[in-house]
Amino acid sequence: MPLDPIIERVRDYRVETGFTPLYTMTIEEARKADAETEATAWTWHEHPDEIFDVTIPGPAGGQQLRVYRPHSETPLPVLMYFFGGGWVVGSLETSDAICRALAAMTPCTVVSAGYRLAPEHPFPAAVDDCYAAVKWVAEHADQLGADGSRMAVGGDSSGGNLAAAMTLMAKDDDEGPAIAAQVLVYPPFRAYADTKSMRENKDPMFFNAYSSEWFWDVYLADRAAGESPLASPLNAADHSELPAALVMTAEYCPLSDEGQDYVDVLFRAGVPVEHHHYKDLTHGFLALSSILETARDAMGLIADFLRRRLA
Repeated sequence: MPLDPIIERVRDYRVETGFTPLYTMTIEEARKADAETEATAWTWHEHPDEIFDVTIPGPAGGQQLRVYRPHSETPLPVLMYFFGGGWVVGSLETSDAICRALAAMTPCTVVSAGYRLAPEHPFPAAVDDCYAAVKWVAEHADQLGADGSRMAVGGDSSGGNLAAAMTLMAKDDDEGPAIAAQVLVYPPFRAYADTKSMRENKDPMFFNAYSSEWFWDVYLADRAAGESPLASPLNAADHSELPAALVMTAEYCPLSDEGQDYVDVLFRAGVPVEHHHYKDLTHGFLALSSILETARDAMGLIADFLRRRLA
């Protein structure tokens, strides 16, 4: 199928302006380029009444969280959100628009977790930081005006990978937080996956197979580390009793087949799973919600899923 016309226009613009893939840059250049793509706050939805930062004790010192809290007379459920960026780029700022939207649309208290980036801090530093944040919020939700007993995790791209890892960790932790739902938007589920979608999606104007390999190379201190289920959730020995999942994939995304594989694994394990596949979109489409109606619809589906699962 052809690309969505808006995605096609984005591609044409990148060609005309000399778009440079991140995987051809140094780490510093890639981070600067990624920061320059931060989405401004979207105007097509309401916004939460309060947005503030909190510093908590993390595995490597102070760890920053950003809290998005809509007005409510009673404590709202919590969505722990992890930003994407291949564990190498990305920040609380790059996920700000998505977090504002989900907080207002669901409504729920969204807590966006900062975490250490590779290569300075390779796997499992990001996983450790994110789990510390999940546990802290579950235990201190009342300080945020939230209900820690109704918690979901979510993220896009590598943030979705981290969200899936959180559910595996919580399942194996006798004192871990109870996670009711997971939202996994076009994430990688296996390091260096060799799939049809990976082999076919190599367009340098979008996140592609070369992007995927580059991010894995930077994230992992060595390839063997990628065998861990906390890096590659498809490798977990047992996926039963994980929280209900919403998985979103895109046709022109190299990670699409991994997403389908994870949906199948969860289904066979008896986990309630909802899968939405977008046939004419690319990786990263949520970031285009200001101009792409299909992306706004996807945001609505996420909000509806959270409302139902956190009721």
